[in-house]
Amino acid sequence: MDPKGVAALVVGGASGLGEAVARTLANHGARIAILDREAAKAAMIAREIGGFACACDVTNSDSMEAAIAAARGVHDPARIVVNCAGIAPAGKIFGRKGALPLDEFARAINVNLVGSFNVMRLAVADMVALAPLAGDERGVIINTASIAAFEGQIGQCAYAASKGGVASMILPAARELARSGIRVLAIAPGVFGTPMVTSMPDEVQQSLIAKTLFPSRLGEPSEYAALALHMIENQMLNGTTIRLDGAVRMQAN
Repeated sequence: MDPKGVAALVVGGASGLGEAVARTLANHGARIAILDREAAKAAMIAREIGGFACACDVTNSDSMEAAIAAARGVHDPARIVVNCAGIAPAGKIFGRKGALPLDEFARAINVNLVGSFNVMRLAVADMVALAPLAGDERGVIINTASIAAFEGQIGQCAYAASKGGVASMILPAARELARSGIRVLAIAPGVFGTPMVTSMPDEVQQSLIAKTLFPSRLGEPSEYAALALHMIENQMLNGTTIRLDGAVRMQAN
């Protein structure tokens, strides 16, 4: 799909990976709606790229319905959806303070997995009614998984489970939506230079970088955005999760 002139939703687009996607797609002519809980940041970026911003909570059905409806009113229904909203909690099943509180595990699942599904289901409701483009394509959805889906470290049970769920639902979603000409994909990034990572102590960052074979550095959000753009443009990419990680394979610690 050529993004030029196409309405796109970038969820979690106020910072990090999502911000890079919003800027990249805007540079390629897409009409961008940034949906994020950080309303002020989203509005600032939207002004810079000539887009639209709306506050939302991916875990709340009414909030997401309202945000998508607002974007639809400005840019028409979206054919491109990139969901970068997520959290990366850490906590051992049993640590110094005892068993991990169940609500902490549930929060990771709710934001990362349920939130991704919430965005997808509401976006699809709009896409299926659109007229097909070249190649009978109506839309493309890109979710964000993580290498933790495959090699979760100690203390990442909740995060790994949530991102593993994201990766696991890509193929069945793509199979279901193929009849409507909608592709479904995910990117599983490694260690990227986002606020989530750069806020970590330097020694922690250097330890993560040392595990990355080549290039031995933090990934750049623009590299995530470049892959998302390629996924949008390459119609043969469907039903898969692509690792973007410099060949890192995380160890237990």
